[in-house]
Amino acid sequence: MRRELVSKIGFVSTRFAGTDGVSLEAAKWAEVLTQEGYECFWYAGLLEKEKGIYMCVPEAYFKHPENEWINQKIWGHTHRTSNVTRRIHDLAEYLKHTLYDFVKEFDIDLLIIENALTIPMHLPLGLAITEFLSETVMPAIAHHHDFYWERSRFQVNCVPDFLDMAFPPRDLYLQHVVINQTAREELALRKGVSSLLIPNVINFHKPPSPPDEYASDIRQEIGLEPEDKLILQPTRVVPRKGIEHSINLLQRLKDPHCKLIVSHPAGDEGSEYQFQLLELAKSVGVDIRFFGDRVNYKRHVNCYGKKIYILSDIYQQADLVIYPSIYEGFGNALLEAFYYKVPIIVNRYPVWVRDIEPKGFKVPVMDGFITDYVLKEAKKLLYDKEYCQKITNYNFNLAERYYSYTILRYGLNTLIQNIYHQV
Repeated sequence: MRRELVSKIGFVSTRFAGTDGVSLEAAKWAEVLTQEGYECFWYAGLLEKEKGIYMCVPEAYFKHPENEWINQKIWGHTHRTSNVTRRIHDLAEYLKHTLYDFVKEFDIDLLIIENALTIPMHLPLGLAITEFLSETVMPAIAHHHDFYWERSRFQVNCVPDFLDMAFPPRDLYLQHVVINQTAREELALRKGVSSLLIPNVINFHKPPSPPDEYASDIRQEIGLEPEDKLILQPTRVVPRKGIEHSINLLQRLKDPHCKLIVSHPAGDEGSEYQFQLLELAKSVGVDIRFFGDRVNYKRHVNCYGKKIYILSDIYQQADLVIYPSIYEGFGNALLEAFYYKVPIIVNRYPVWVRDIEPKGFKVPVMDGFITDYVLKEAKKLLYDKEYCQKITNYNFNLAERYYSYTILRYGLNTLIQNIYHQV
């Protein structure tokens, strides 16, 4: 990569914290860019980064009270009042000035917008970024993970003008990156802009380190006995993740030593689904445990004296991963299972069907329900160690070919080189 015009890169989003896909992928982009000699800085409303390289603006967080008030007024409604419009503009104007401050403080040359121009969980932030880019003509990359038209909760709204303007905007100096082929086509159809497809990646050329002393007690902390099988669902607790299918699988396995562990919290979509899952699991005799409050992006001890683990700690203890999602923008958990060589069962969500399945991975798949075939394969993967090892080694090698940092590095080189053709 050339550095005559670009040396300092600013990542912008509503949050860079926790184990959500946007935060994880942004960290991977920054890792590769840092290896190439660039300096990376961060702007968000919630951050978990080292001091001195970020600007935290609480109003940019999607759970800030002002933004939550706006969300209550615009989603599910077909009319907005002038007061709502004014408060959207006021917050956007304030955030725009903080973006100017961020760029000035860290002398930023290029912005990478992580999903903030894609899904309108923070509408004023998207407007602020759009206006900032128009006023400054600063080169930028919009990394799109999941568009608003892919989520039912954004379909009824009273802000179509703002959505057309900023999610995403049609800006001459803004390059677009998507993570699957369908998103690429929909973006071109709806907005008339081209994009580069860069899938989610993992550094497969650097295999994971073996489990260490810190994580040696994680099974005990979950409450498992030595003979128990840890069946992991590494997703948030939201309906589109299909956790009820995982419960059904454990019910049909009829092995009391199989325990279903969900590694992520509910997030921004409420806790009612989790309560229903607990009731369902109880009614069919399945042991389900939610461990999301003990997993984060880095290890530490919380205010209650409890150890906080990272995702790799729980993957390396898992006997089987089940991924029954109905929809995923890409599917980080899939790559993580390949990386940690844990066998995985997958529901045929659209991106799997179109982008991933044709690569030839050896994965038992379900089409919306647990079949006898899936049940049979689950038992083989759980109880036949030789068969399991053969499958996981094959999938690791194939994923290394298609979803490694080499792919990301090539894409980032292409994007940054494009800047020199624009000026």
